[in-house]
Amino acid sequence: MRRDVFQAIADPRRRAILSLLAIQTLTLNGVVEHFKISRPAISKHVKILAECGLVKIEQKGRERFCEAQLDKLGEVSDWVEQYREFWETKLDALEVYLEELQQKEKKNVRKK
Repeated sequence: MRRDVFQAIADPRRRAILSLLAIQTLTLNGVVEHFKISRPAISKHVKILAECGLVKIEQKGRERFCEAQLDKLGEVSDWVEQYREFWETKLDALEVYLEELQQKEKKNVRKK
């Protein structure tokens, strides 16, 4: 199954794992210690993050070290940016419209 960054960040636990790994590289057991779910569940979440390119897992002896690779989050940022621009334009137009209504209201109040 091909996964993407959006699937990875869709789950709150994966976002929490990613936030944790953004601060420091941890062993898989080190990640598990921060959550109240099983090691296999954490392993599954880390595997999905790795498949999406957000986490690099490196085997050193008996330990598996997990390191955040946050460059791929740029895809999310780019996607969100297009909607930010769209809504800024709409909200700017709304602001202009509301100002026009306020000006008309002020003129009507003065005429009375």
